[in-house]
Amino acid sequence: MRTSTSPDSPTPVDFWFDPVCPWTWLTSRWMLDVAKARPVQVSWHVMSLSVLNENRLDELPERIRVLMGEAWAPVRVLTAAALKHGPEVLEPLYTALGTRYHLQQQPKDRATLEAALREVGLPVDLAEAGDTEQYDEELRASHHRGITLVGQDVGSPIIAVPGQDAGGDPVAFFGPVVNPAPKGEDAARLWDGVLAVASTPSFYEIKRTRGSAPDFS
Repeated sequence: MRTSTSPDSPTPVDFWFDPVCPWTWLTSRWMLDVAKARPVQVSWHVMSLSVLNENRLDELPERIRVLMGEAWAPVRVLTAAALKHGPEVLEPLYTALGTRYHLQQQPKDRATLEAALREVGLPVDLAEAGDTEQYDEELRASHHRGITLVGQDVGSPIIAVPGQDAGGDPVAFFGPVVNPAPKGEDAARLWDGVLAVASTPSFYEIKRTRGSAPDFS
């Protein structure tokens, strides 16, 4: 697998996320740690579990249906922020939101969105985007770019890196699901292994039952 655009350049990594997913939060913290130990350059993109599940809500447990309703506003605000202030705001705004949602267990409401925007120096009135469909076209386009790389039967997060051939299809995969997020050399070693299996064309899945709740320590 080609892991960089040249011997001296970092590997471009595209990371699609929905900020309300606790498992995605853990994977994203792992990815940030990987970036400290391996030559990677991460670009962040919004995907939406609400979009993914909008036609099958009746099949979901009640608590997940409630979460899917709450999940619209954060991805709309992230999309609006990226369109108005550049995609580089996605990672710090995601970190501000995820810290509140997952570490501090703050509600997924307008006040939390405003606090996160304020923390990263973005206009608080961006929170208004959460109550409208104004940015849904771009949100759905970003979601589509990620999910079509891996198929509809997965969720958040999605990671993509360049394939073996310049200009060819990227290597993309759901996950990895980690709990807790590996750090340091453990994070880097997992990255190396994930790339090795994901770049094998005949490889599709490796999985085991999640035995505990998300560990954010």
